[in-house]
Amino acid sequence: MAKNPATETMSYEAYLDEVTTLITEKYDMADDDAIRLVMRAQAADFFSAHDDDASMRTLERAHEDARTVFRMKNPLP
Repeated sequence: MAKNPATETMSYEAYLDEVTTLITEKYDMADDDAIRLVMRAQAADFFSAHDDDASMRTLERAHEDARTVFRMKNPLP
């Protein structure tokens, strides 16, 4: 059975890196700014459950979380 990269789990650190990368790619944001967003979200315990539950650390979820983290700092009108 073939593995699905979108649903494979990542380490916590790799997951945060992926969310950061997706923010830079999707929202044309500088690396340093995206890192700050992810660090703020992490400090606010946004990723706490991800640390405890590996099933939350997938590429599919990273796309959702990148959007959420970006919108937390940049709400839509």
